[in-house]
Amino acid sequence: MAKVGILGAGAWAIALGLVLKKNGNEVTLWTCVDSEAEMLIKDREHKTSLPGIILSEDIKITMDLKETVSDMDLIVFAVASRFTRQTAAKLKNLINNQKILIVSKGIEDETLMTLSQIVRQELPDANVSVLSGPSHAEEVGRELPTTVVVGSETKETADYIQGLFMNEVFRVYTSPDIMGIELGGALKNVIALAAGVADGAGYGDNTKAALITRGIAEITRLGVKMGGNFKTFGGLTGIGDLIVTCASMHSRNRRAGILIGQGKTMEEAMKEVNAVVEGVYSAKAAYKLSQKYNVSMPIVEQVNQVLFEGKDVKQVLYDLMLREKRDEIVEGWTK
Repeated sequence: MAKVGILGAGAWAIALGLVLKKNGNEVTLWTCVDSEAEMLIKDREHKTSLPGIILSEDIKITMDLKETVSDMDLIVFAVASRFTRQTAAKLKNLINNQKILIVSKGIEDETLMTLSQIVRQELPDANVSVLSGPSHAEEVGRELPTTVVVGSETKETADYIQGLFMNEVFRVYTSPDIMGIELGGALKNVIALAAGVADGAGYGDNTKAALITRGIAEITRLGVKMGGNFKTFGGLTGIGDLIVTCASMHSRNRRAGILIGQGKTMEEAMKEVNAVVEGVYSAKAAYKLSQKYNVSMPIVEQVNQVLFEGKDVKQVLYDLMLREKRDEIVEGWTK
């Protein structure tokens, strides 16, 4: 049994807390929001983010950050990506070389750093791992079979985290490719926005399939250029996570995209979804990375124009379809 402190008390934090508790670990959930703490302590249920999923009484809820991280064997970062840096900074005098697992997804717009890079910058001695994959909190909370991957700098750490989480309904693979895992998890949210926009505008399955396949091509081009392993993007945190995020109504990014495709502004869509839409925060960073590494990412570029310049959705499709002619595969021609 391990002692695990989870930073954040939203849907994903709760779902993973339930997995850890099911496996016999001691779990503490931290939130800095008074109303959220009161609701979870009183009702043992997050009525807005994860309704119907009940927390057992022996999962501790606290607003005391020191209590959540001191003497823990593993600290799980489940705060929204834009709060990762400030949360990590608060831990500087509270932790002592514990293992840290990042389960949020995103890229910092100002620095273009991944979340593990942010945590390492704030906590230079930290042993940082990441966990990602096609895993809606709503389904993990209901114990529907789910598969994810954990990326760590050492096989020993990856195996340790794999052992804490893995059970008959939550299968965990391991990988050394932290960069690839993080980029796949963050950038798929941007493509999911595009898929949602296409749905909202009334386009069909052909369009969505095109966005998914060309989207993973964009993600892979950038990911490999930044040091990720090509195989990662054909796996759970690449095409796997992209498919589930583009296809499911559990996906906040897809739901926001649908509303935008129906004519709402980005702000109106985010307000109606009433949850963190990570793709909005990652879109600008993704486009900046494409420019920095000189990688063609036309879908990401068009998503940015829709979100931040108010470009018409139908014009986006027209511009994507009528780009210059391209080969899908160039190797193998004999004539």
